[in-house]
Amino acid sequence: MTLKHFCKYTVIVGTMVIWTIKWGLRPYFHFSQPTKYLLGIAPNLLGAFLLPFGCYWLLGRFVNLHDDKQFKWFSIVCFALLVINELLQLIPIFGRTFDYSDIAASAVGLVGAYFFCGKYLFRKLATYP
Repeated sequence: MTLKHFCKYTVIVGTMVIWTIKWGLRPYFHFSQPTKYLLGIAPNLLGAFLLPFGCYWLLGRFVNLHDDKQFKWFSIVCFALLVINELLQLIPIFGRTFDYSDIAASAVGLVGAYFFCGKYLFRKLATYP
C-alpha cells in the first residue's frame, strides 16, 4: 500500500468515526462525565489529526509535506483556520456554540498529527514503494 492510499483510507475511516460520534452516539445516547466531554471534543480532535492525511491525499502533488518548513507552515495555517472557524461560531446566525475546549482539542490533534506525520509517516513510510 502506498502512502497516498494509506492517507486516503485513514481519512475515510476517520470521517466515518467522526460521523458516528456526531450523528450516531451523541444524539441518541446519554453518557455521564467524562465520557460526554470526551465525545464532545472528539470530532475536533480527530478532525484536526486528519488534516495532514487529507492534504497529502488530495493535494499531494501541489503541497510538499515531506519538507519540514512547508509542513510547519501547513500546520500553522491549519491551526489559524481552526481558531477562526471556532470564533465564527460566536456569530448567532450560525446556530452553533463557541467552546474553548474545541480549540484546545483541535490544537492537541494538530500537534499530534504534526509529530506523527512529520517525524514518522512522511519521512519513514514515504521511502517505501
